[in-house]
Amino acid sequence: MSEQDLKDQNLENEANVEEVEAVIEGEVEVSADAARIIELEKELETTKELMASQKDGVLRGKAEVENMRRRVSQDVEKAHKFALNKFANELLPVVDNLERALAAADTENEHTKSIVEGVEMTLSSMLNALEKSGVTTINPKGETFNPELHQAMTMIEVPGAEPNSVIDVMQKGFELNGRLLRPAMVVVAKAAAVDTSA
Repeated sequence: MSEQDLKDQNLENEANVEEVEAVIEGEVEVSADAARIIELEKELETTKELMASQKDGVLRGKAEVENMRRRVSQDVEKAHKFALNKFANELLPVVDNLERALAAADTENEHTKSIVEGVEMTLSSMLNALEKSGVTTINPKGETFNPELHQAMTMIEVPGAEPNSVIDVMQKGFELNGRLLRPAMVVVAKAAAVDTSA
């Protein structure tokens, strides 16, 4: 081999070495980039999981706030609806006394006729005011006894009366917007006794 061939060979080897070094450096860069990509993909996956859990937490929080808002709204509605409960209970004896006064009044006497009319108007006015506030009267005479609305004071046999029916009302009951304020005190018919002597 000539000297020129050797120089050419050395130059070629140096070029090959430079190419190999460039490839090695490129691989280092490629592997560093690949590692960074893997790292970023892991971070992305972690971030997605965190977002999913936070989204779930936000949805749960929103649902809880909505439930709380609904409960508060219902409580406020009940408070408005039944705020008159105590006041209405205080007025019921007044209604009872006005009804007793009318029951005991002599409607034929000319001297007391205007007083009776005044009591009737007062009672009517009181019942209208109570009704506007949601208070309704329970007067079950002739109806079937209902233990949820009526309180049986006594049971008696009444010929021709349906057993378990209300035959007399001793004191009317009242409800406030569907809630029982006071049960009606009633007399209930019972079934006739069966004659066993025959």
